[in-house]
Amino acid sequence: MGGKIPPATHKAKSEENKEEKTDSKKVEEDIKTDEPSSEESDLEIDNEGVIEADTDAPQEMGDENVEITEEMMDQANDKKVAAIDALNDGELQKAIDLFTDAIKLNPRLAILYAKRARLLGHWEEAAHDLALACKLDYDDDASAMLKEVQPRAQKIAEHRRKYERKREEREIKERMERVKKAREEHERAQREEDARRQSGAQYGSFPGGFPGGMPGNFPGGMPGMAGMPGLNEILSDPEVLAAMQDPEVMVAFQDVAQNPANMSKYQSNPKVMNLISKLSAKFGGQA
Repeated sequence: MGGKIPPATHKAKSEENKEEKTDSKKVEEDIKTDEPSSEESDLEIDNEGVIEADTDAPQEMGDENVEITEEMMDQANDKKVAAIDALNDGELQKAIDLFTDAIKLNPRLAILYAKRARLLGHWEEAAHDLALACKLDYDDDASAMLKEVQPRAQKIAEHRRKYERKREEREIKERMERVKKAREEHERAQREEDARRQSGAQYGSFPGGFPGGMPGNFPGGMPGMAGMPGLNEILSDPEVLAAMQDPEVMVAFQDVAQNPANMSKYQSNPKVMNLISKLSAKFGGQA
């Protein structure tokens, strides 16, 4: 047919790779915002002999307030024995159901909950119930099962403590970062303030009051120098005259005249600095 499958496959793979990269990026973002999920994924527990629990509805727990008769206790014991037999035969779901029946018949017997919890992979609950069962009424089966369950429960507990430590360390680090940024911002603002003060001290004492609030009105609206000696001479300078006719220069000059610290804003403007240099040289020499 003339069709070339490999290029199409390559294209499909490229699209898949692109989607995988997008998904990977999303997963990484999820990990950053949901640290508990990433931590839990590191935990590996041997779940051999465990069946997946029904997440749609909780397991039946039985009525603890029911009056338990000897007949009910005997029936519960029979159900427990049958459940253990089913477990030995590899019929896990049947064992779960039988343990549940036993729990409903005798809801006060902790070992029944423990055995069912062990089958469902609820290691910490199973360890707690088994330990309680051995304390209240020692049983060889319960003791053997406790030895099997306890290491897994301890592993889960250690993992949880590890995660809690990491979470606390992360929170401390984040607080330290916020303090560091706030300190740096304060220091930066302080440096800017010092620079403005230094600039004001440098230009605010210019002879004749330049550039701040000089008496008179300079032609073109510039804070002026009327009556100053040598004014006609400075006005005869073509560059100065051209600068006074430049709106940008005049606005800058008025800004500096009102606040000498603003001189730093125009350090990179050659037109403004040229006018100020000429005036500084002229009036500074007469001071």
